[in-house]
Amino acid sequence: MLAVSVAALAVLCVVQHVPMADTLVYRAEGAAVANGSDLYGFTVTEWELPATYPPFAAILFVPTTWLPLGALKAVFLVGNVALLALLVRLSCDLAGLAARAPLLCAATALALWLEPVFQTVLFGQINLALACLVLWDLTRPPGSLGKGFALGVAAGIKLTPAVFVGYLLLRGRGREAAVALAGFTGTVLLGALVLPAASVEFWTRRIFETGRVGKAWIVDNQSLQGLVARLLHDATPGPAWAVPAAVTAAVGLWAVRRTPGEPRALLLAACTALLVSPISWSHHWVWCVPLLAVLVAEGRRHLAAAVAVLFTARTFWLLPHEGDLDLALPWWQQPLASPYALLALALPVALTLPPMLSTHLSTRTEVPGPRPGVDSPHAHRDARGDTPRDGAPRRVGRT
Repeated sequence: MLAVSVAALAVLCVVQHVPMADTLVYRAEGAAVANGSDLYGFTVTEWELPATYPPFAAILFVPTTWLPLGALKAVFLVGNVALLALLVRLSCDLAGLAARAPLLCAATALALWLEPVFQTVLFGQINLALACLVLWDLTRPPGSLGKGFALGVAAGIKLTPAVFVGYLLLRGRGREAAVALAGFTGTVLLGALVLPAASVEFWTRRIFETGRVGKAWIVDNQSLQGLVARLLHDATPGPAWAVPAAVTAAVGLWAVRRTPGEPRALLLAACTALLVSPISWSHHWVWCVPLLAVLVAEGRRHLAAAVAVLFTARTFWLLPHEGDLDLALPWWQQPLASPYALLALALPVALTLPPMLSTHLSTRTEVPGPRPGVDSPHAHRDARGDTPRDGAPRRVGRT
């Protein structure tokens, strides 16, 4: 099944002439470092995409310049499939599921068609690599050597994983948070050593230029800001977005602190970050993979099936979104335009419900109880793009 799924995706990429636009940006960043040119002064592809990552990431992208473009795209395609298999395995470990080889292959084959994963592969993005790095680090046994360091490195590549440092602090794992901050600081210092001018430019200027990332109101953006902008038909919702985002962040952090079980808390942290971030492109939501694993592990199979359908349906791509039509959607299309954000808003309630109650609400009527003398009460685990519109890019960049 996995071979058929990968082959179908490869054929689709060839037939549709998928450009893997983000891979081209990474390659250009690596070339800028190798050639000593301006890292933040170029744009590539017909969509005029700029560099948006820290200098440390650009250093890591230098090897992408060593391969012909066709070979590089093939490496990204195969690499992302392998990373997806690793993410499925790590998600099973997080949820306490047995990851036998046949199950792992089948789950990977199916997960490949989840919209966030599918878009990550088509763009040649690094979301799966970062998710694996974070999940591997955070699920290692307590006291593991350097636990937290890989998380810091991930944040140094792409800033968004830094939210998990807050997760560690809220869960009372201060030592791991300190190690993560040390790792992140190391990436900043290495970037400053190799690329001093670019580092000053990024940390004092480019990091604040959110307009470089893209248009927050398009359906590609599945954050709370995108939802509010489309709901109010306003490209710059301002306080109408900022106030709900602050409330959402507070509630999400409270839920992370109080939720029993590390798997649930970790997922709440991820979804809270995706919600309150100004822009969370649909391919950023690869955390749907561990979410599904945790739901299955807790016996909420009907809910897991519903979530899988939501992340596969691609409803927002079916809506009119040429030009600025994203801002003209009627009220009844709004849920279809923001499915990921709406799911994340409901997640604190869904994950804080006892598994038996949540399963009942998802129509399951029989839940096996613990087996006396067999089951320990402590063994239960609680758990960027489409075709340019009218010649204009949907985004000017991504983070």
